Amino acid sequence: MKTNNRFENKKVLVLGLALSGMNAAKLLLELGAMVTVNDAKELNDNPDAKELISSGIKVIAGSHPIELLDESFSFMVKNPGIPYNNPMVKRALELGIPVLTEVELAAEILEGRLIGVTGTNGKTTTTTMITELLNAGRKIGKAYKAGNIGVPASAVARVATADDDVVMELSSFQLMGIEAMRPAIAVITNITEAHLDYHGDREEYVKAKWRITENQTAVDHLVLNWDQPELREMSQYSKAQIVPFSRTQILKDGAYASEGSLYFKGEKVMDISDLRVPGEHNIENALAAIAVAKLSSVANESIVSAFHLFYGVEHRIQFVADLNGRKFYNDSKATNILATKTALSSFRTPVVLLAGGLDRGNTFDELVPFLENVKTLIVFGETAEKLKDAGEKAGIKEIVMTDNVASAVPISYQYSEEGDTILLSPACASWDQYKNFEVRGKTFTDAVHSLVKATSEEDGSF
Repeated sequence: MKTNNRFENKKVLVLGLALSGMNAAKLLLELGAMVTVNDAKELNDNPDAKELISSGIKVIAGSHPIELLDESFSFMVKNPGIPYNNPMVKRALELGIPVLTEVELAAEILEGRLIGVTGTNGKTTTTTMITELLNAGRKIGKAYKAGNIGVPASAVARVATADDDVVMELSSFQLMGIEAMRPAIAVITNITEAHLDYHGDREEYVKAKWRITENQTAVDHLVLNWDQPELREMSQYSKAQIVPFSRTQILKDGAYASEGSLYFKGEKVMDISDLRVPGEHNIENALAAIAVAKLSSVANESIVSAFHLFYGVEHRIQFVADLNGRKFYNDSKATNILATKTALSSFRTPVVLLAGGLDRGNTFDELVPFLENVKTLIVFGETAEKLKDAGEKAGIKEIVMTDNVASAVPISYQYSEEGDTILLSPACASWDQYKNFEVRGKTFTDAVHSLVKATSEEDGSF
């Protein structure tokens, strides 16, 4: 961890706890700051706050009193989920108090190389791919993944050494709170519309994403999706060396796909068939990861070896098992129709689709054109009837209604044949039956593994 005196003996307000706030408060205390934490959750129901109090940190819980900002703070570090129109944040800015996010703190103490990954879609998968590729065949140091991926950046930065890499997934929320963060390599996977309720409009959202490169210099690299005209146009405003990637065109100075293979600067790196994750979007993610790996001098053999072992990020079109020629995939993260469209577009084999969940009042008519490859639809949860209706409109002959994900798994096997894909991609949030999409996904994978075990015992191959 780098020595950093910026916060020593300075009053710092941490607004909002959760993982990022908790770790930011601990780091600031270690850096010599006088830390106050303000969290909306009541103290009696707030174990994180109690832990910080036991560490000697002042905690104000249960509300956000605006008068707290009269205490002459030098900095505010806010949870990235708290918008900038929050009264506490607005007042801090009016008073001229710098408002940072936890990733900026992490960047300030990080000794190793920082690789930042942002974009609307594919951030988590690309971050994970890059980390796996950088660790493949590595002899000195280690690559860590951190940030929006669910691992607090400041916690990783405290242990990373000068020989290590930190691959940091960065949301637009986090990027809005940076000042000096400067990735040696920055990656923008793509940009579409998202989080407009937070940013106000698309222009502000794009500006937030683009901040990943604002402190880069000519010795740094910016890896960009060249298939997006908007990013091609914006590339001229970065001081970094541009490294493009494309699924549709040959790029002599970047990564690209051509005739079934993936290339970097004209050199074949691997066959697309070596990827274990399906879908054109994953080809783009792999190209971005390959660009970072080649800029880091990773050998082609190590890249191929790492991809052979990469079966996807948990709950995101994650390969689970192959049972008698049926491949099971867990895409529980598909909590909306768009995500399920992407999943269905990733397969050319016949699909047995498991879908359903929380009813948000919408229909599933826009999913109908994407169901043409679905041979059997198994539905559950509050939206079961609506999804059944969509399946009938799509002409699916076999539609089965069941209670939940666990009961859907053996039914899916019963209705499948060798060569089929069995896909959990609910197109709905999980909260009608499950705490979150992770619990729903684990329920699915546990049911699949139980089915594999039971089937193996029956045929004597266990």
